[in-house]
Amino acid sequence: MNIYILTDNLPGDNFQAEHGLSYLIEFEGKKLLFDTGQSNLFLKNATSMGIDMTNIDRIILSHGHFDHGDGLLFLHGGKLICHPSCFVKRYRKSDFSYIGLVNTQNELARKFELIVSSAPYYITDKILFLGEIPRVTDFESKSTSFILEGGIPDYVADDSAIALLHEKGLFVITGCGHAGIVNTLEHARIVTGEKKLYGIMGGFHLRENNRQTQETIRYLKESGIIHVYPSHCTDNPALSLFLKAFNTKQVKTGDIFHF
Repeated sequence: MNIYILTDNLPGDNFQAEHGLSYLIEFEGKKLLFDTGQSNLFLKNATSMGIDMTNIDRIILSHGHFDHGDGLLFLHGGKLICHPSCFVKRYRKSDFSYIGLVNTQNELARKFELIVSSAPYYITDKILFLGEIPRVTDFESKSTSFILEGGIPDYVADDSAIALLHEKGLFVITGCGHAGIVNTLEHARIVTGEKKLYGIMGGFHLRENNRQTQETIRYLKESGIIHVYPSHCTDNPALSLFLKAFNTKQVKTGDIFHF
């Protein structure tokens, strides 16, 4: 399995960065584009990395925030899968700035073969879009800084991830982790039947050294997971704890991971 970091918050050598996330994943003979960032930067970085972006097997949108899906403006054709609630109008609570997708569902349906699913959706027998993730822990997804139209709190119900059934265990990739990393991994374990965790990578949406961060680290340590790579929306106070706890590296654009 190879994972190419096309877009992330931190730039690698000779690569640009933006607030957003886009990974290209090669697994079991398939090429998956997981999120697209907020611009065409993912395509520019792919070119710099010598990656051919014309033969993607599936595009996966983790959730409907601009910094994960507005790069879809620069793609045409192919199969796109996401949760049906990716297209709601959503805003920051602090200043009511718009943070949803620029494209509507109808617009994307005209550009792509669009599959929307709130249920788990198998892309292959070893690649699974997790669909809607139940919020079951008592320390995750308990507050939100986002609202929907009408001022309704937005807990990002469409937040999803992909589970890869690696020969060494379950490897899960998240976009932002709004549902909670523990909730996401437990859901992946249940729907795949695979209990062994091999890796977790992506946005963890953890900001500080608080209970959620500490409980997430405890869970991952107790699981015996091998690879832990928080990126994108994991702020420095939390990120530093993960880097120390798992002796891992900070993810940057242009990085290539082999598992």
